[in-house]
Amino acid sequence: MSDLADHPLRKHIEEITSLSDSDFEYILSHFKYRQLKKHQYVVQADEYVPNDFWVISGCLKQFFIDKNGKEHIIQFATSNWWVTDYDAYYNQTKSTFNIHCMEPCEVLTLSLTNREKLCADMHKVDHFFRRKSNAGYVALQKRILSLLTGTSTERYEKFNKMYPDLINRIPKKYIAAYLGVSRETLSRLYSK
Repeated sequence: MSDLADHPLRKHIEEITSLSDSDFEYILSHFKYRQLKKHQYVVQADEYVPNDFWVISGCLKQFFIDKNGKEHIIQFATSNWWVTDYDAYYNQTKSTFNIHCMEPCEVLTLSLTNREKLCADMHKVDHFFRRKSNAGYVALQKRILSLLTGTSTERYEKFNKMYPDLINRIPKKYIAAYLGVSRETLSRLYSK
């Protein structure tokens, strides 16, 4: 990793609140760095979820397999995104979702214990996570509305806006699963 001033997590946090070098050193000491391989799972359904993951590089997908074996993609997580099964993480229960590396990834992991300690010790960190959670709730509501009311074209355009670099990075079948459309429909949208 680079020096503290240029660390990507520091830049990410400082989009919301300023940090001194000692603030950031303390925050970073609560995270663990991990390199992950393509196809590696970081969360598996029916297992406990000890960590939240902040993505430095790579792409992960969060998905659910229904009783018919169909995959439903909840989100993709790329650089500067947070991802975990938050229900299982916060409530220390077993996961409903899988989270899988679509590419080699670098992540920072944060245990619930360390998150709570950081938030109790530093108002700035508590403020940061509250703002990130609020943004996540808003994004989730927009995604649900898009799936309920948006046309396939509108969903595709929103996907392009949210994940502009993924169109050519990941297989189209996963984009189609995220959008809730067939692979053929996605091909028609893609050709437009």
